[in-house]
Amino acid sequence: MKGTNVVILAAGNGSRMKSNLPKVLHQVAGRAMVDWVISAVEPLSPEKILTVTGVGAERVQEHLVGRSDFVIQEKQLGTGHAVLQTKKALGDSAGSTLILSGDTPLFTTKTLDALLEEHDRTKAAVTVLTAHADDPTGYGRIVRDDDGMVLKIVEEKDASITERRIQEINTGVYVFDNQLLFQALAKVGNDNAQGEYYLPDTLDILRESGQPIGAYETMDFSESLGVNDRVALAKANEIMRARINEKHMRNGVELLAPAQTYIEADVKIGQDTVIEGNVTLTGQTVIGHDNHLTNGTVIADSSIGDGNVITSSHLEEAVVKNETTIGPYAHLRPLAVIEDGAHLGNFVEVKKATIGKQSKVGHLSYVGNATLGEDVNVGAGTIFVNYDGVHKFNSKVGNRAFIGSNTKIIAPVTIEDEAITAAGSTITNDVPKHAMGIARSRQENKADFWKRMPHKKK
Repeated sequence: MKGTNVVILAAGNGSRMKSNLPKVLHQVAGRAMVDWVISAVEPLSPEKILTVTGVGAERVQEHLVGRSDFVIQEKQLGTGHAVLQTKKALGDSAGSTLILSGDTPLFTTKTLDALLEEHDRTKAAVTVLTAHADDPTGYGRIVRDDDGMVLKIVEEKDASITERRIQEINTGVYVFDNQLLFQALAKVGNDNAQGEYYLPDTLDILRESGQPIGAYETMDFSESLGVNDRVALAKANEIMRARINEKHMRNGVELLAPAQTYIEADVKIGQDTVIEGNVTLTGQTVIGHDNHLTNGTVIADSSIGDGNVITSSHLEEAVVKNETTIGPYAHLRPLAVIEDGAHLGNFVEVKKATIGKQSKVGHLSYVGNATLGEDVNVGAGTIFVNYDGVHKFNSKVGNRAFIGSNTKIIAPVTIEDEAITAAGSTITNDVPKHAMGIARSRQENKADFWKRMPHKKK
């Protein structure tokens, strides 16, 4: 919204997370919490986004570079003190300032936009975003007068017994008239249980000076969840996962067990794809239409085309084209490319290799650093031996080649079009077109060898 600045409070040390990672960088559905906050405010087109950093400032700033400007709160002396650090950047600005915390990943653009519109409509000095909580434990309470006007916000540690019974809570999101904000901050003291400078104390100061205090209540309490420990982090992930899954289902994706399906925020899925329970889709994964992903499949940062059946398999940084069948228990590692109509059976591993159109790698095989042409058949137990302990080497298999079971292909070799390797061979040289490569010891039978074997007495 024109004339609005945004301040994101991200300076806390998050001691209850018990982590070396700055709290706001802990992830919810594949994004850092502070990323969700930035993503919620960016569509509002603010004049400036300013993040207050402190503990782990360098890591937070590096993560948000290009999306926010920064100020540092050297000592964590409370939310009021944190906002005061923005005075140099914002003190002379007109208009409004939206303030929210970097550990509140569930607020939506729709809610924040409604808050800004309410603030603009009422011309209040400050408008507080509130919510109704069945259990308000841990939240600041909204204290109103008999006419329903906001008198103050009291932190739970400082609340009386009566005030603690109040169920309207402070979400920690405010819109201030920018000039009045900094006038009030200059008067905030730290005479409280924590010895900190609380941002909510500005409401008392503004009210006592005759300024109107407004409030806008969101209907979705779940948005107000602040993440202070791993329990709340798990809850935030649960809520966000439900939102993401609902979005995909409404867009034509069939989730057979949505409560047991984990899809991160940046995953894209086409219509009529069916996803069973216990499937995990992460990173920048893109999945086309009419696919079927069965129980236990894990796909990370991969591209999946249309009409594939992927059964209980693990894919990472792989490309799967169209109409393939994969698994069960296949493992596609980075730079695996599976062309149209190919088949990978159970316990097949592919890394930095291309499996050509209509080619089949049935089971119990490893294909690494290789290019397979079209309509190749790879027998069970085949291993592309690509690593000598220092360097990796590439092999090539031509169209319609037939690789016998238990073949070991010692790279670098080329097996030409329509060539064959005999089962059990160790191939160290190129195999020409239409030839069969055999590389195994000649069988020799020892007559009457049974008689030489020691036997147990009956």
